[in-house]
Formats: sequence, C-alpha cells, structure tokens
Amino acid sequence: MVTREAATTERRTPLTRDRVLRTAIELADRSGVEALSMRRLGQELGVDAMALYRHVRHKDDLLDGIVEMIVGQIERPGPNADWKTALREQAMAARRVMLRHPWARRVLEERATGGPAFLTYIESVLATLLDGGFSIDLAHHALHVLGSRIFGFNQDVFEDSGEPDPSPEAAAMLARALAAYPRITELAGSVSHDGVLGGRSVGDDQLVENPRQVDADRLRAGEQTLADLRLAGKRSDPAQ
Repeated sequence: MVTREAATTERRTPLTRDRVLRTAIELADRSGVEALSMRRLGQELGVDAMALYRHVRHKDDLLDGIVEMIVGQIERPGPNADWKTALREQAMAARRVMLRHPWARRVLEERATGGPAFLTYIESVLATLLDGGFSIDLAHHALHVLGSRIFGFNQDVFEDSGEPDPSPEAAAMLARALAAYPRITELAGSVSHDGVLGGRSVGDDQLVENPRQVDADRLRAGEQTLADLRLAGKRSDPAQ
C-alpha cells in the first residue's frame, strides 16, 4: 500500500504505458503475479484503476506488455563472439532475467509470446545457431532444448496444430510482420514441430549426434555446450 505522500508524488508524474508496465513488474516481483490486478496497480500508481485503461486496453494487454518488457531485458551477445560463447551468453542472460522475475515463466508460457521483443530474442538465438553451422532442423530442436531449460517450457514461435492454412490475406500480413526476422522466416518455411530431424525422432541426448546434419567437430562442441548449459541451469534454479 502506498502512503499518502507517495501517492501525491505519483500523481504528479505523468502516467504512461511504460510506467504502468514497469510498476506492474515491480508489483509482481514483490507480491507475486497473483496480486497483479488493475485495482491494485492503480493503488501502486496513486490513480483510479479506470485511468489505467488509457494505457493498457485490458488485463491481457497488461500481461502481454510485461512479457515483452521482461524478454526485452535479456542482453544480446557481443557481435564478435563465436557461436559457443554467444550461445552461453544468451542462455545465461535469459536465465538471469528469469531468476530476477521467477513468476514470469508461468506468464510467458500462458501468453501468446509473439511480440517484437520475443521475436527479436528468437531471431538472435537462431542467428547464433545457423551462423555456427547448425542445420535449420537442428537449430529448431536446439531452440526447444534451450527454451525448456531456461524458461521451463518449449518456445513455439509458430502454432503447428493441424489448423487450416491461413487465407492469402492473413499469410501476406504474416509475411510482412516477419520481414524483419529472416531467420524466423526460414524456420517457418522449413521445419515441423514433430521432433524429427532427417526422418529420425531426436531427444536431448541425440541433439548433436546426427552426422548428416553437421560435421563431427561441431557436433561434439554443441553437445558439450548444451551439457554445460543444462548443468548451469540445474545449479542456478532455486526449484532444484
């Protein structure tokens, strides 16, 4: 609960979407995401709850916004890093963000994570893998492995649930939206979500053992990198 003096100061500060989202994250960090309501958030900001609707359309818009802001906190690797170093940096940066906001994993899993910040993160990870010599199928599986270890669930950028193909208009709109994400566009056109690489079902331990996909040296390096990340994840996860 904010004090009267704090509420007066808050009212003098212009209310913006950015301020609303940052305050929502602070509230969730302090009291848990279950405490996040429009009424409680209004109290934190010193305004009536109805004033928030000028900046967030509804509760779902609020949750989508804080997901985007949290994913946007994940630092990108340096431009000259080799793929193994870049992959470690990206994975550990994402894990640090998740540990700062432990409630965010559930919100990320429940929300439709397709905003610009999330797509930029996926694009960056895919670029690291593909530029490191991974095939698109192997990169796709590695993305799932890393997602399950870092976020606690698989990162499905595209829903592949047997639904009818989109209309030409919807497909054109999607193509325009993904124009800034060439690696994701390549992934969308090349892979399925059945866990198959080269016609074989692949698990975590087999991720880097298919010589038809990548050369042996890169496979061994990839196996060690992912093993290191899994071990680091277990050591830093307070739930384990």
